[in-house]
Amino acid sequence: MADTEEAPLARGDMRLVIGASAVGTIFEWYDFFIYGTLAASGIIGRAFFPAGNETVQTLLAWAGFAVGFGFRPLGAVLFGFLGDRLGRKYTFLVTITVMGVATAGVGLVPPVATIGLAAPAIILLLRIAQGLALGGEYGGAAVYVAEHSPPGRSGYYTSFIQAGVAGGFILSLAVVLAVKALCPDAVWEAWAWRLPFVFSLALLAVSLWMRLKLSESPVFAALRKAGETVRNPFIESFRYPGNWKRLFVAMIGIAAGLTVIWYTATFSVLSFAEHAMRLDETTAQLVTGTGVLAGLFWFVLFGRLSDRIGRKKPIVIGYAVTLVALFPLFWIIGDAANPGLAEAARRAPVVVSGTDCHYSPFAKQQTGACGQMLDYFSKKGIAYTTVRAPATVVTIGGVTVEDPTPAHLDAALAANGYQLGKVVPGPRGIIVMLLAIVALSALSGATYGPVAALLAEMFPPHIRYSSMSIPYHIGCGYFGGFLPFISQYVVARTGNPYAGLWYTWVIVAIALVVTMFGLTETAPIAKRRRR
Repeated sequence: MADTEEAPLARGDMRLVIGASAVGTIFEWYDFFIYGTLAASGIIGRAFFPAGNETVQTLLAWAGFAVGFGFRPLGAVLFGFLGDRLGRKYTFLVTITVMGVATAGVGLVPPVATIGLAAPAIILLLRIAQGLALGGEYGGAAVYVAEHSPPGRSGYYTSFIQAGVAGGFILSLAVVLAVKALCPDAVWEAWAWRLPFVFSLALLAVSLWMRLKLSESPVFAALRKAGETVRNPFIESFRYPGNWKRLFVAMIGIAAGLTVIWYTATFSVLSFAEHAMRLDETTAQLVTGTGVLAGLFWFVLFGRLSDRIGRKKPIVIGYAVTLVALFPLFWIIGDAANPGLAEAARRAPVVVSGTDCHYSPFAKQQTGACGQMLDYFSKKGIAYTTVRAPATVVTIGGVTVEDPTPAHLDAALAANGYQLGKVVPGPRGIIVMLLAIVALSALSGATYGPVAALLAEMFPPHIRYSSMSIPYHIGCGYFGGFLPFISQYVVARTGNPYAGLWYTWVIVAIALVVTMFGLTETAPIAKRRRR
């Protein structure tokens, strides 16, 4: 198999390769994440998804978020084919162009109140375009940097691509906060929230300018010169000896596990703080963004560490620690974010009793009296438990609410210390939240930092773009992309603000088993030491 015999790049050229690839990754993920950032605040649901209540709007907005992820595997197939046939550089030039145009388009779509159901239809089409583009972007950037990296440095250099994903989330929060700071609240709610989407055109121009300076990957150039590119990389990915096992491990053991940790540490934290803990929206965005920013170094640290100890070890350890620490870290965040609400839930728990306590988050009107009570508490973000009983009864702190109308329930909750308005934690609470988010970022960094190098090393060069992109985007797209929707649905159904974390826990447990027993170490230095 042909490989490059060219001398290593000069330091300045290597910086350009890493910088252009990482900056493009930041911008590409900014485009994809800006939707999720505004979906968490409820603006996307109110603007584009008609519904009878806020819970349904939020779920529909997260469903739109998931649609983009659902099309990532198709983008991986399409652009992976082009990347292995035509080259790495020009393929990810196309992906970032498609992403930038589609993102700007979201900001220009009229609201549902103006054009009716055409609004959500257009939004979903644009999310599909974003998903297709993202399916080709990550593989292209990761392979491009890995194939430029000198021996023993691939984990370190590609870790900046991994950090770029987190950078896209941080940039989306920063731009939203900047626009909000410059606009009155009424202007923000009316139309200024669209500006972060349109801003993607400026990011697209910068990214294209940087990436046009790059040359083709030396590994692909050598393959093309030797005539060893394959006619159909997609089919060859499934025919290549031993690749079925590698594809399965990459999809379930690597992509699914790392992505649910990553989205839990970002969007789940943001949504949990804003809705379940009732934090002021701006405060929640600031704290979450600052915590993720402070945790960026974990991605580079574990990527660099993987060059010394191997790719497998930090991922396995990160999964194992996640299973132990996930719930405690969220308990810490909840207690620090709104200690009054957390204490009230412990001291005066809400119990709803009835014969038919069935609750459907998508129903415009709940059928039974018990379901209507659950609907009330779910919309308020108040945790509750249900008990089967002959009659519908609501108790708060063991005391029955005699007239369970919304006004009387509000009064009873307030009397028991439940804070129904938006809150801003004190300095101590903010510091504790930040430390917990940084700890979650460490778990994400351990499992995500080494992955670009790992995936590039798992597959042969002539089918590398396709073979790493397809399982990665299936794992990320379906297991990670649907996480916000599934976890919010579980929370709405159970009344437990922490119940959605079980989805993350189960996927990580499965990924841990697959990785421990299915992943073969790929780092060259680690393999030599093991011998």
